[in-house]
Amino acid sequence: MDRKTITEKPVARENAENIHIKNMVCNRCIMVVQQELEKLGVHPMSVTLGEARFTESPTPEQLQSIRDALSAVGFELIDDKKSRLIEQVKGLIIDVVHHQKKLKSNLSDFLAMEIGKDYSYISNLFSEVEGTTIEQFVIHQKIEKVKELLVYDELTLSEIAHQMHYSSVAHLSNQFKKITGLTPSHFRKIKDNKRIPIDQV
Repeated sequence: MDRKTITEKPVARENAENIHIKNMVCNRCIMVVQQELEKLGVHPMSVTLGEARFTESPTPEQLQSIRDALSAVGFELIDDKKSRLIEQVKGLIIDVVHHQKKLKSNLSDFLAMEIGKDYSYISNLFSEVEGTTIEQFVIHQKIEKVKELLVYDELTLSEIAHQMHYSSVAHLSNQFKKITGLTPSHFRKIKDNKRIPIDQV
């Protein structure tokens, strides 16, 4: 019984010191959240995609102020454990796809290790809550990143396929057309107002 009490204490404290935030998808989001918290006089130890960590738990009054301030700039606090896990999954995938985070293992092992849960549980929960699979979410994120690279017009299609880990240009082109209805070459020519904000993908 004593051992159980000792192991549970740090977990409870750690949870109390973190707040989980929905719709954070990029480095600019991190900067905006950091600025909003600083304006409130609440100084986080760190702000990462989907999470702010504090040395001391915010009071209920501070939490409400944080909720209101973040809501005004398009973010939401997440209370539900399942929703927090889903946002964590999305944040990790966005990090891999859009910020080119290097993986030492495949994506499923990476997600399982980072989240600390079996991948089949994560995958089933994601499908249940989001109405789509993790695999489909990854594909849509990759296509948005490909759109971004096409708009920049700095890389050839072959270079983009290699950077985004497609087996061939044909594979990239087929997947791109299936999602967007356009070939990458046609998209590059028109490239106006065709990109979607990451948090709406």
